[in-house]
Amino acid sequence: MECIADYIEFQSFVPLIAAVVLGGVIGIEREIHGKPAGLRTNILICMGAATFMLIAHKVLVSPEAISRLTAGIVTGVGFIGGGAVLRDRTNVYGMTTAATIWVVTSIGIACGMRLYDIAIAVTFLSLIILAVLNPLDRKIHKPQEKPEEK
Repeated sequence: MECIADYIEFQSFVPLIAAVVLGGVIGIEREIHGKPAGLRTNILICMGAATFMLIAHKVLVSPEAISRLTAGIVTGVGFIGGGAVLRDRTNVYGMTTAATIWVVTSIGIACGMRLYDIAIAVTFLSLIILAVLNPLDRKIHKPQEKPEEK
C-alpha cells in the first residue's frame, strides 16, 4: 500500500521554512512599528516567492524560464507594493513598506533557489536599515521649529 509520505520530498521544506523564518523576522520588525504590511504579510510574500522558485526547479524548467518567472514575481509584487503607497497633496506614504515587500520577495526567491547565504545577508542588512536607520531618518527630517512671533 502506498503512502503519501512516499511522494513527499522533505528537502523541499527547508527553503519554505527558511522563507517563513526570514520573512517573519522582517515582519516582526514591521509589526512592532505598527506598519500595515506586518508579520503575516511578509511571511506570505516571502514563502510565496520561494514556492514559485521551488516549483520551477521541480519541473526542471530552463534557466531562461526561471529568469522569466523571477521577472514575473518581481513585477507582480510591484503591484502589491504599489498598493501600499499613498499620496496626499504634500507627502508620500508607504514607500518603505513597498520597498520592504520588494526586498522580502527577493529573500523568498533566494530561499527558493537555496541561496541561503544571500537570503540571510539581505535579511540582516534589511533589519539594520529598518531598525537602526529609522531614528537617524527622523532626525534628518525633523520638522523645523518656527521662530516665536514677537
